[in-house]
Amino acid sequence: QVQLVQSGGGLVQAGGSLRLSCAGSGRTFNGYAMGWFRQAPGKEREFVAAISWSGGSTHYADSVKGRFTISRDNAKNTVYLQMNSLKPEDTAVYYCAAGPIHSSYARSYDYWGQGTQVTVSS
Repeated sequence: QVQLVQSGGGLVQAGGSLRLSCAGSGRTFNGYAMGWFRQAPGKEREFVAAISWSGGSTHYADSVKGRFTISRDNAKNTVYLQMNSLKPEDTAVYYCAAGPIHSSYARSYDYWGQGTQVTVSS
């Protein structure tokens, strides 16, 4: 069993930066791939970024590539999402997730964080 607790987020102007954190509990956290997803009002949840259990492999949605960076610190049981050059269209509730593979499909993940709001003003 893995529990995920998110922090970070908030309100930022376009062009600004934010960092999201997702802290996992349980001894098996290091064995899980991690992903970030987001959901804007009236839209379906969409993939943002994912990282393998070792941190050696990452991939990103085209919409955030070059602006967002996913990373993890297994010693701290934490995964991060550094978001730079934020745009109003990045506004959404962001969720972290843990699963067996670093997939872009939400159904591949078994555990989810509580979600955190990111709002980018123009």
